[in-house]
Amino acid sequence: MSSIQDSQILAALGTVMEPDLGSDLVSLGMISDVAVDQAGNVSFTVTLTTPACPMKEKIRQGCIDAIRSAVPGVGGIDVKMDSKVTSSCSHHGQPGHHGHHGHGGHGGHGAPQRIALNNVRNIIAVASGKGGVGKSTVSVNLAVSLAESGAKVGLIDADLYGPSIPTMFGLPDARPEVVDGKIQPIEKYGVKLMSIGFLVDPETALIWRGPMASSAIRQLITDVDWQELDYLIFDLPPGTGDIQLTLVQALPLTGTVIVTTPQDVALVDVSKALTMFRKVEVPILGVVENMSWYELPDGTRDYIFGKQGGEKFAKANGLEFLGSIPIGSAVREGGDSGKPVIIGSPEAPTSVAARKAAGEIARRISMQNAACARG
Repeated sequence: MSSIQDSQILAALGTVMEPDLGSDLVSLGMISDVAVDQAGNVSFTVTLTTPACPMKEKIRQGCIDAIRSAVPGVGGIDVKMDSKVTSSCSHHGQPGHHGHHGHGGHGGHGAPQRIALNNVRNIIAVASGKGGVGKSTVSVNLAVSLAESGAKVGLIDADLYGPSIPTMFGLPDARPEVVDGKIQPIEKYGVKLMSIGFLVDPETALIWRGPMASSAIRQLITDVDWQELDYLIFDLPPGTGDIQLTLVQALPLTGTVIVTTPQDVALVDVSKALTMFRKVEVPILGVVENMSWYELPDGTRDYIFGKQGGEKFAKANGLEFLGSIPIGSAVREGGDSGKPVIIGSPEAPTSVAARKAAGEIARRISMQNAACARG
């Protein structure tokens, strides 16, 4: 008969820190279902703030080590790892979160109406200063990676003039159903998708003025039955025009991820995007450098567009650097064949790097939400 008490186990786990949130697992309310059987076998659940937590194994091992060193006579230790994604503070109507700046360019209507998405815990905008940096590829692989980890994920293709998400998911002819007046997102690879490309004939070139484009984007958000999501990712059009302003002002964004290549010309444009997000007070989660190098078959790296430009830019501007994603033929093949590289070639260097960047983004969101909850 074991004399080990639940309280001893909790006391031991109270010494295990969550490395990002700066407190111990017990104080953070992350430990539940502690049980000790007669043979001294211990079981409990650790609930992380995201299923994509890069520290998962470190935390699990930390729990086991803490119990082994503090509680004598313990038999087996069964740690169940669970997750519940935390919500962004911007969803709780926090005052001062991107205030209503009366920017021009909205047909003189002042700030756009705020959009409430009560079932969505976190909204991430993926932005770039210019086209051609692989922003959609990053958005797609971020969405698929978070969904693979077990999160509920949605992806909106906010590029009205060149929607690429239908092609990248192999859904060129997909048309969503409408149920009870709500558009049903199309689901593939575990991600709920919405794109203007599903709603208009791909041959029809869109020549919309700013206000029309802004209202089309609003419909893609508000008329869709998203249900419950942990992360809703917006693949923004490149640059800093009307659509970007409408979105960043109307939505309770958790934060934005800026995508660049190492090239100087891309970095000049990224500065403009950075200025816009800072002006409208949207938190910047960090910078992802895409097309960082080309990996040759023997493993050597060819830095086609220069070296570490994105990393240096992040450092110079006081931003987090979220990772470098190499370029490879599997990426283009994946984009063209409708099977994102992370699904089609999961072991490719690009997939590994994309998964790592997704974990880093999820981690930054958890940290930001925790800091905000503490006030």
